[in-house]
Amino acid sequence: MEQRSFNRLGRTVGAVGLGAWQLGADWGTVSEDDAMAVLAAAVDAGVTFLDTADVYGDGRSEQLIGRFLRTRPDAGLTVATKMGRRVEQRPEAYTLANFRQWTDRSRANLGMDTLDLVQLHCPPTAVFSSDEVFDGLDTLVAEKAIAGYGVSVETCDQALTAIARPGVASVQIILNAVRHKPLERVLPAAAAAGVGIIARVPLASGLLSGRYDEHTEFPADDHRNFNRHGAAFDVGETFSGVDFDRGLAAVRRLAPLVDADRTMAQFALRWVLDQAGVTVVIPGARDADQARRNAAAAALSPLTDEQLTAVRETYDELIRPQVHDRW
Repeated sequence: MEQRSFNRLGRTVGAVGLGAWQLGADWGTVSEDDAMAVLAAAVDAGVTFLDTADVYGDGRSEQLIGRFLRTRPDAGLTVATKMGRRVEQRPEAYTLANFRQWTDRSRANLGMDTLDLVQLHCPPTAVFSSDEVFDGLDTLVAEKAIAGYGVSVETCDQALTAIARPGVASVQIILNAVRHKPLERVLPAAAAAGVGIIARVPLASGLLSGRYDEHTEFPADDHRNFNRHGAAFDVGETFSGVDFDRGLAAVRRLAPLVDADRTMAQFALRWVLDQAGVTVVIPGARDADQARRNAAAAALSPLTDEQLTAVRETYDELIRPQVHDRW
């Protein structure tokens, strides 16, 4: 698999990683056996970057990854986790004492003495401007509790504020064929600063897989059911904030452009990979076959100019008025 660098972290990872939210919760039930099969299939297909969080299944995702790591001690994996969503979202909760407590829990869950990468998990906007917060993260690096740190953000403005911080190694942001705003300023700024970009929600919660229609129903414990209007967390995390029916219209417009050698999901992943400045894209997977198909997108040829233009025009005409100015 193509390798790309986190310059500030001093690590190289495969261009397609694995998002492990599905292995924890909020996507319907994924058994432990299926979760372990997903991890094995992804790594066997060349994935070297795993992204999780301490709140995914209240630690279940981290624990499953930790168990997997013990079976593949020489796999050369980079594991990124996140912290901060275990408490009420107030800036004053982002203290060194809490950082130590949260990272100690993640270290235990993952079975790691030093965490590879810890990201603030979409914290309140004021956190990004706090010197005390980033001093605390620097302290964790000095104490060797973590090797490096980054941020996961909801908005482009939050990303730009974080990129200006000299210790920030990565920014995780929603980027996909129906969420283009990061292309304007965030990706160029990150590239100039040597900050890695982790592209999350690359399939818009599965919308860009082409597998859904107006009759699709999601389980009660799936965020694509309970968070369509932002009842549980930022609505931008569910279908990238795009109205489901409008998203289906965009997918149907793009479907005829998909080459015979790839699926609609692989087309969408390749679009993300083709954007200058992306370090790694982190699609999730609920089964081993899906993990393998996602990883295979890295070996596909880039989209043509015609395809890229069609994606841009579809976004501009159908999606931009609804989401562009919100995040």
